[in-house]
Amino acid sequence: MSTRPERKKLAQVILELMHRCRDSRARIAVAGALKPNHQQLASWQSARLAYTHRSFFADPRYRPAVTFFLSDLYGDRDYTPRDEGMERVYPLMTRMMPVRAMQSFALGIEMHALTQELDIALCRQLYADKTPGEPITAAEYAAAYRRCDNVAERRYQIELIGLIGRDLDNVVHRSLVYNTVLLSRKPAQLAGLTALHQFIEHGFQAFRHMKGADEFLDAIMAREFAVMEAVLNDEPGANWAHPGADAGAAGSVARVVGGA
Repeated sequence: MSTRPERKKLAQVILELMHRCRDSRARIAVAGALKPNHQQLASWQSARLAYTHRSFFADPRYRPAVTFFLSDLYGDRDYTPRDEGMERVYPLMTRMMPVRAMQSFALGIEMHALTQELDIALCRQLYADKTPGEPITAAEYAAAYRRCDNVAERRYQIELIGLIGRDLDNVVHRSLVYNTVLLSRKPAQLAGLTALHQFIEHGFQAFRHMKGADEFLDAIMAREFAVMEAVLNDEPGANWAHPGADAGAAGSVARVVGGA
């Protein structure tokens, strides 16, 4: 059975997802104070994530994987070079990449697009009555989170973590695929795709090092669902946020993890 119709459909899905990512980047860049506000929110959420999953940093088996999640999948840095790299390789990718790999790639872009959109919505609510630059408290964050009224999207965001992680875990142990990724490092650099290649290589190395991701992914998802429920139920920040968040301390990933 020909895969051409499926390839064509996936190519359109990926194109639409890349447009969603581009639109979000533009909204962040041109919407006045949204860019510094978005940066502050991303830093706060990165510290919360690092605190929630701090036990993985202490385990050599899981440290590379949790670092990948908190740096390459979600962090407070600019992902524009990686996103633009994806757009540049889109024509070649949709012609040459196996359909199964295109499905995995689409999941990754969907996660990124959805996360950007959720962050923008949260930013709008959080800073509606807040002076930009003031520290974010756990209570303010939780109230803004609930006002967004997008629980279904939040739940799907967590589910995507599991889908992407299990997809990645299935492919990284195939030596041919893994070696191809490593050998493509230099060509990617020459083509100006270093950021994109580093993202792919970091994910492959982290999951290959883990030698089985089920326990890791189950724990990540369970903890994130628990935090979501705590926020929705208006539980004290001490139950789910990083240390000092109730007092408005932004924290940093390094400090939060180092203090675990």
